[in-house]
Amino acid sequence: MMYQILNLAIFALLIGLLYKQQKTESTLSKRVFTSLGLGVMFGGVLQLVYGGGSDVIASTLEYVNIVGAGYVSLLKMIIMPLIMVSIIGAIIKVKDSGSLGKISGLTIGILLATTAVSALIGILVTNMFGLNAEGIVQGAREIARGEALETRLTAVQALSFADMIISFFPGNPFADLAGSRPTSTIAVVIFSAFIGVAGLTVIRTQPELGQSFEKFVNVAQEIVRTLVRMVLNLTPYGVLALMTKVVAGSNYSDILSLINFVVASYVGLGLILVMHLVLVSFVGVNPIRYLKKILPVLTFAFTSRSSAGTIPLNVDAQVKKLGNGEGVANFSASFGATMGQNGCAGLYPAMLAVMIAPTIGINPLDPSFMLTLIAIVTISSFGIAGVGGGATFAALIVLSALDMPVALAGLLISIEPLIDMGRTAVNVSGAMTAGTITSRVLGEADDAIFDADDDAEGETAKA
Repeated sequence: MMYQILNLAIFALLIGLLYKQQKTESTLSKRVFTSLGLGVMFGGVLQLVYGGGSDVIASTLEYVNIVGAGYVSLLKMIIMPLIMVSIIGAIIKVKDSGSLGKISGLTIGILLATTAVSALIGILVTNMFGLNAEGIVQGAREIARGEALETRLTAVQALSFADMIISFFPGNPFADLAGSRPTSTIAVVIFSAFIGVAGLTVIRTQPELGQSFEKFVNVAQEIVRTLVRMVLNLTPYGVLALMTKVVAGSNYSDILSLINFVVASYVGLGLILVMHLVLVSFVGVNPIRYLKKILPVLTFAFTSRSSAGTIPLNVDAQVKKLGNGEGVANFSASFGATMGQNGCAGLYPAMLAVMIAPTIGINPLDPSFMLTLIAIVTISSFGIAGVGGGATFAALIVLSALDMPVALAGLLISIEPLIDMGRTAVNVSGAMTAGTITSRVLGEADDAIFDADDDAEGETAKA
């Protein structure tokens, strides 16, 4: 108990240092990276002093997680209101319901195309590193995980592609606003689009009522924006807690035993990130400046392992730093959190399939196998939100479609959190890339915002 109190006192001291920094510095980026470094050091010290799996660490992290999990919950709290008022407001301002089809079509197309390339990268990286499922030892945890995946496979196989598409529609918009389904985010996007189009009709046919509706939406937008700013000011504290939990709670012996897969995964994720930078450069965006502006968002995605939880930061950065239109930013962030995820639904399932292929007599370099795998990964990534569970369910769908043993996906459970951090960051990067390209192609980007110096614009007000 004494050690736990000492650890929590140190954690409270670190929070105090971040608060002091918040009072003296204006930029969120500096505070986020400071909290990231402090979290890594504090977590590392806990591991060094008490050893992995220590009861002291477990009891300490239980209370540290109040800050981390609490912050992620606050972010999730503002997701639905932010999406709803932003999309309705964007449609009313544009006054062109026809642009919705262009925005959503182009955004989804970019997400799926980059997922297909991510699958190809996964295939090439896995072969380059010579990864094979036969060389991985199965322990009790891995066997139990494999059995659990086989049990879940029945539910996944029963869900058709048509069912996934149907699940996108908001049968009960109030339930979806409460996030009751895996596809609630997309359902709220569709519901908000319908309200926006209906609002446009009222504005055209009944100008007086339409003016009142516009005023109401403007007030709602300002209230939600203020709420978002309040929550985002807490980001450094959330990152500190989340990073401390990751570093202190990791089992480094398991990581070392599967280091080849860890390295191969991050090489693949790095290549996908390079692809994103190349793609934005094609639409006239400076990739280095772009990376600098999105790095704080990717850092939070990395530590939180939540694409959905990163939506508010994603939208905020796209609008205030990248100069993307509000409608495009909300569509890309929402779609990117639930479909076409480059890391979870693109790279990871492809790597697993290539690793498992030799165990059932398939040549992983066979062109027909590679093309089939890329096609299945791309199509299934469109419906991952229909079943929920991110990378695990993406792997289940792909492996079952290829008639491969899904239990082998449980072999990597010990390093799943470490890999998932990078995958989530790449998922968010893919969503921001889709939003940036869509904004530039449709002429809805503000280059003055993108070219502005972050320090000069004071990206985050002092609390």
